[in-house]
Amino acid sequence: MKILFVSLGCDKNLVDSEEMLALLEQRGHTFTDDEAEAEVIVINTCCFIGDAKEESVQTILEMAEYKKSGKCRALIVTGCMAQRYRQEILDEIGEVDVVLGTTAYDRIADAVEQALAGSRGVDEAELDRLPQTGAGRIVTTGGHYAYLKIAEGCDKHCTYCIIPKLRGRYRSVPMERLIAQAETLAAQGVRELILVAQETTVYGTDLYGQKSLHLLLEALCRISGIRWIRILYCYPEEIYDELVETIAREPKICHYLDLPIQHASDAVLRRMGRRTTRADLVRIVTGLRERIPDIMLRTTLIAGFPGETQEQHEEAMAFIDELEFDRLGVFPYSREEDTPAAAMPDQIDEETKLLWRDELMELQQEIAFDRAQDMIGRTVTAMVEGQVADENAYVARTYGDAPDVDGLLFIHTDETLVSGDFVRVRITGAAEYDLIGEIADEFAE
Repeated sequence: MKILFVSLGCDKNLVDSEEMLALLEQRGHTFTDDEAEAEVIVINTCCFIGDAKEESVQTILEMAEYKKSGKCRALIVTGCMAQRYRQEILDEIGEVDVVLGTTAYDRIADAVEQALAGSRGVDEAELDRLPQTGAGRIVTTGGHYAYLKIAEGCDKHCTYCIIPKLRGRYRSVPMERLIAQAETLAAQGVRELILVAQETTVYGTDLYGQKSLHLLLEALCRISGIRWIRILYCYPEEIYDELVETIAREPKICHYLDLPIQHASDAVLRRMGRRTTRADLVRIVTGLRERIPDIMLRTTLIAGFPGETQEQHEEAMAFIDELEFDRLGVFPYSREEDTPAAAMPDQIDEETKLLWRDELMELQQEIAFDRAQDMIGRTVTAMVEGQVADENAYVARTYGDAPDVDGLLFIHTDETLVSGDFVRVRITGAAEYDLIGEIADEFAE
């Protein structure tokens, strides 16, 4: 069958989508980008926050129209929204044939056959199961970088977060499976591995009885063909000495960490169920910068958490102004049903949430622009992402830029470059969050 596959949400969801694509291909199906030509449509959904939920619902409704008027014979919904509202989706959207839970995605090919046979229903598995497809992945990120999901689920239970109820408890993927997957990706031309999980820093504690991310990193660094390894979603309180030393020592590991702190007021952090204080965050960030002076630190904050006051918002502003994170994103608080925070008193109105988000982002913009200006005159290694249409220019990323969330480096050159090439670039200018440069005398390879 011709299948249209729509993947929504985070990079962890994308890894599930890529595994499902491989399973479907293994069963003999082909893929199309044309909704009108698709005989089967699969939507891998997200519902982490309100905006993601709205996007998922809208996409399901849009694709349902092709079940009525196009060639589509089967519509399948998978992912977090499918796990959270499985029966509601079936009951309220008659065009949906099968709903597949978050830990049942390895049964996607069977779900397609079930739907084509005219059977409707929910296919869910035990929440704490760890699927293993054995079919590899169809990488959808361009081929030169790929995400490596090292664990599933979460044990933190922050008061605003629904993920433990949708993804289960924390389960590390065995190291041998990850190494085998990384070796396959490298053989396919992947140059950058980006390690993801709901939390990467406690990798291995459930399997090996100790934090083992540093051991996994050492093994991945030995894989030929991999040039960069990037780590996302490190809870700051779980950063440990062996991990920092490994990042500092291994040349393949990007000096880049994503540390989602969510706030800087002790009172707000306690209500969030976070395990750090402002003093802890200052100590952790300062320690990282002392040990790895060129480290790029990214973080995220939530604006307008229940009970947050103007003074507490200003605490967060002062903290960001003091620590000057290299990269920062802010989300207005999303009130998610079935979370403790949803039932908290003193919910903040949307206007105030958006105002506080904008104030934080304006402050960060000043910091980011200053840091971009400071880069002018430096020579950096960058990975080419692709060519700018109709121009002698290419888009690239430095070690300090993760795909889709950070800035870009635009290289003006008459040379012919290929996605995945590593080049040395002299920074000649900056435009807001992005950098502009030219090829330096030497190439990186």
